Amino acid sequence: MIYFSEKELDDLLLEDIYRGDLTSHALNIENIPAKMLFKRKNSGMVAGIQVAEKLLKKLELCPQVYVKDGELVDKGQVLIEVKGTAKRLHQAWKVVQLVLEWSCGVAQYTYDMVQNAKLINANAVVACTRKSIPNTRKLATNAVLAGGGHIHRQGISETLLVFTNHRNLCSQPENWQQIVSQIRCEAPENKVTVEADNLEQFSAMLSAEPDIIQCDKFSIEQTKTAVALLTQYHQAHPTAKIQISVAGGINKDNVAEYAKTGVNLFITSAPYYAMPEDIKVVIEKA
Repeated sequence: MIYFSEKELDDLLLEDIYRGDLTSHALNIENIPAKMLFKRKNSGMVAGIQVAEKLLKKLELCPQVYVKDGELVDKGQVLIEVKGTAKRLHQAWKVVQLVLEWSCGVAQYTYDMVQNAKLINANAVVACTRKSIPNTRKLATNAVLAGGGHIHRQGISETLLVFTNHRNLCSQPENWQQIVSQIRCEAPENKVTVEADNLEQFSAMLSAEPDIIQCDKFSIEQTKTAVALLTQYHQAHPTAKIQISVAGGINKDNVAEYAKTGVNLFITSAPYYAMPEDIKVVIEKA
């Protein structure tokens, strides 16, 4: 479970309810006992449940939670039920709904993408990048994991990934052996990934034997060629253990074709921009 601090939860709530619900106040319904139901309009993957529960509890409500993050549910299934005063329920309504809708959308896209890849390659891994919508990365991470995906890297301090923009500042930008050796010396506990912009770079990188060569914006045919080149290298160097990942434009509609090339690791940011799922909210007298 990903931890959300009290401040993070407060920030989500305060964005919408900073000065209370003016409509409920004007209608004089604030203290009416009521019940609120959150339902997934269509069948599919669920995410954001744990965060939703915490948000409701922050408003001194006691939600009844019927599902968990990462579950597949039926159309119209009730996800959460909560009772309380109309004032509290209306304060919670839109914030919780938005968290659920966006999280379920990300989780659903991730799930679909993983399934599409695994139908072709049972060992396929779909990993999401750090290119999330600003200030949504933790919610996005939670949703990606719920959908069966992995996290490529949460930030630049976690993993080693050498881009062209790094190499441009090195004294010998094309000296792959030196670059990989220096990184292994400085960070011996981490795997080394080097990104290739084209097949020429990919071929040149092989002799440096990084742990992963990330092929950026390679077409299907270019990826097939890269896989063939790697196979040839491994045949000539049996102790080498280089893996290919593909990144740039990988999504649920084309991941199966990339999986057919023999690649196992697919790097994407597509789930972050998925359409939210529709969460129906009903508030009625208790």
